[in-house]
Parts: sequence; structure tokens; C-alpha cells
Amino acid sequence: MVCLLSGIEYSSRRKSSADDYVRYLEMRIQELETEVGFLRNEINYYKKEIEKLLSSPLIEGVLLEVLPDGRAVVKSSTGPNLVVDVLGNIDIKNARPGSRVMLNQRGSAVVGILPSLEDPYVRAMEVIERPRVRYIDVGGLKEQIRELREVVELPLKNPELFREMGIEPPKGILLYGPPGCGKTLLAKAVAGESNATFISLVASELAQKFVGEGARIVREVFSFARKKAPAIVLIDELDAIGAKRLDVGTSGEREIHRTLTQLLAELDGFEPLDNVKVLATTNRIDILDPALLRPGRFDRIIEVPLPDLQGRLEIFKIHTRKMRVRDVDLESLARLTEGASGADIRAICTEAGFSALRNSRNYITMEDFVEAAKKILKERFRPYVEGGKTQERKTPSVV
Repeated sequence: MVCLLSGIEYSSRRKSSADDYVRYLEMRIQELETEVGFLRNEINYYKKEIEKLLSSPLIEGVLLEVLPDGRAVVKSSTGPNLVVDVLGNIDIKNARPGSRVMLNQRGSAVVGILPSLEDPYVRAMEVIERPRVRYIDVGGLKEQIRELREVVELPLKNPELFREMGIEPPKGILLYGPPGCGKTLLAKAVAGESNATFISLVASELAQKFVGEGARIVREVFSFARKKAPAIVLIDELDAIGAKRLDVGTSGEREIHRTLTQLLAELDGFEPLDNVKVLATTNRIDILDPALLRPGRFDRIIEVPLPDLQGRLEIFKIHTRKMRVRDVDLESLARLTEGASGADIRAICTEAGFSALRNSRNYITMEDFVEAAKKILKERFRPYVEGGKTQERKTPSVV
């Protein structure tokens, strides 16, 4: 009886072992099939890569016209204008004339539509990291800040208000005034406060070497701004290209005039600026071309003057709020620095800090500020020579 049970148990174990082995083989077969599928995919991938290496390159062309029969007139970069066929899966009828297309090298058929080309030089003008300047960092310019918020922020954030009123918001805003009074600082504050795309350039960058290059960059900048709308375009030191046009001049001056003409066309052309605002700054509004200043281009002209007594006090408070000061009367400093600009006041605060360091102190006193004001404003309003005679500029009443 024991031997019989042992035989049955042995047979059962043997059958179980065979079943396990069969399951193992089935799993192994599945693994091998998966690996074969993976290797086939790899082979297909490398076959396609080899085909790409051996295939003829495509030619870039420009679409000129779509004919009624479905064919297209294109201008090839390697030859004359061509009438070519279009692949069936290409929606050529919705493509605009001037679009970039891909042409087959053998039959020159249109095989694809390329995206619009953006100049890398223009793309680099976009300010990715926004300035940390806010309106609270600008002192003595409350009225200018109010106007900027009305004509820049409000139309971008609430355009429906202007549609309800039936009025068109200003396109361009020009900030003018003496150097160092906060024009560029206001522009940075607008960039920091608004959620719009901010594109910044200096007007001198538009004065290019080759004929037509400056006008092309202006056209590309505004085209880029329309794609990124809502957007703000800042043109710093506008007088570099916006001076009054003359009948005579060098070839370089004529090229700058072409650039200015393109800027005028973009500001008040057939294509609306939509949600694009143009902000410009200048120290010399007296030399700007009258065509720039007329309504429809720079609709709002905002003066940024030298700060008054209250403005100087606000600027001193802004620049000293993170400084370690002791027994400093900011109102007295504001009265002593009559005629100083915001940049002068910032330089005075920095120089006062250096004065404290020279005296081995970790705090700044009133004497440091007075000495700094004498030094900075003496350099700022020092005598200058004009017409062979030495003249004195009006100096602030620093004692």
C-alpha cells in the first residue's frame, strides 16, 4: 500500500513538473516574440534613417500664387518661377502668398508648407526674465505712472471697456525729459507690472550697415510683437533714428530715414497694431521728426521732469529703505539737493555708503550724505567750456 501511494505521488509530481516546464517554455516563447518585435522596430527605424541619408534634399521656395486648377506658382531659391503640382494632403488653398514651402528636388512639387521664419536677432529682443522694478520703486512720478497705467495696462487688460465706449486706445506713448529722471525706469516698471510680452530694443540697433536692413528689422519686430500679443515694444533713445529728415545727407543718413519711414508705416499703417503698445523714450524731443509726434502714432506724449521737493524725498526714501542709516533727515537732504535728478540721488546714496566704509562704520550718517551730495553734484554741475569761454552751470544749493 505504501509503495502504491509512493508511485501515485511520484507520477503526480512528474506531471506537475512537466506542466511547469511547459508554462516556462510558453513564457519564454512570449519573451522571444516580444524581443523579435522590438528588434524589427529597430530595424525599421534604422532603415528609415538610412533612407533619409540617401534621399535627395528638399528645396525651399516661396509661394507666389495658387492657380484655379490646384497647381501653384512658386519661386524657387535655386532658379526661376515655376508652376508646380501640389501633393494631395497639402492644404495649399489656405496658404497665403509669400509663405515658405518645401519643393521636391526632382519634380519641384510642393510637398509641405514651412512655418514662418523669425529672425533670431529679433527673437533675442524679447525680455524673458522680467525686471523686478515695480511702480513702488519709482518716486516722484505719480502722475506719469497714472497716465501709463491708463494708456498701456488698461487697454491690454480690459479692451472691452474701450469697445463699449467706442474709442480706440492710444498706440504709442513717448516719454521725454532730461537724462536720469526715470524714463527707462518707468518702462521697466511697466514691464514688471504687466503680463504682456515685453520686447526691448535701443533705437541705435536699427541703424544697420546694409541698405534696407534697418527697415527689415523694424518690420520683423512688429510682426513678432503681433504674434506675441498682448505685447509692449520699448524703443529706447528714439532720437537715434527719429531725427528730422533733411533733403540732403549722406548715404548713412538716407538709410536711417528709410528705417524711420518703416517705423512710421508700422505705427500708422494699414495693418492695425491690435494688442501691441509702443513705448519710446528720448532726451531730445526738440529734434524728433514731426511725423512721429502727430496723433495716430505717438498719441500720448508724457514729460518726465526733474523731481520736485516731494519727488526727491520719495526717491531718497526708496533708495535708503534697505540702508542702515542713523540720524538722517531725508527732508533736509531733499531741500539741499535742488536740481538733482533721480540718478543723481541714487549716486548720492551709494557714495554715502562708501563714505561710511572709508570711516570704518557699518551705518551711514547725515554727514556722509552731505559730503556725498557735494561730491556728486559738483561733478554733475561742474564748469564746462563752450565757445572758448568757461561758463558755470546752475548748481544745486548744497551747503
